[in-house]
Amino acid sequence: MKKFCISFGSMAAITALTFVAGCGDAEKPAANTAPPVPQQSASTNDAPKHAAHGAGPHGGPVADWGGGKYHVEFTVDHNTQEATVYVLGSDEKTAAPIKADKVTLSVIDPKLEIALAAVPMDGEAGGTASRFVGKHEGLGTVQEFAGTISGEIEGTPYTGDFKEEPPETP
Repeated sequence: MKKFCISFGSMAAITALTFVAGCGDAEKPAANTAPPVPQQSASTNDAPKHAAHGAGPHGGPVADWGGGKYHVEFTVDHNTQEATVYVLGSDEKTAAPIKADKVTLSVIDPKLEIALAAVPMDGEAGGTASRFVGKHEGLGTVQEFAGTISGEIEGTPYTGDFKEEPPETP
């Protein structure tokens, strides 16, 4: 009986050491090297997650494009039934002009899809724009909108989900 306990204990110790030490150095990074960087996808659904966004510089909700490489901000003017999307840089504040004729806004409720045309801001030249604008009567309803903003930059498709939140009451 005593031999069984020692044998069982020895096996348990060897098993524990195997799990602690691992099965080789293949998965350990070499000393003084950075861990591997995860591949970033242009889709928000596949992109690494980072902190939630507050309101953008124009007061609208912000969504990721490309895991934080770009951001897009959604704003709406219910009176004019007009949506504006701003393309922002990784800092979520600075305009990031892109070469694109349009971006697409898809709203969940009411279900609608709008092609937003490039409307360059002052100083944006060379066929680039960071502002995209479109109209639709469905935007005249005063509500919090949610949906997806998609576009293409240099052949890479980008998409990001946004959701307006009700204004905070003091």
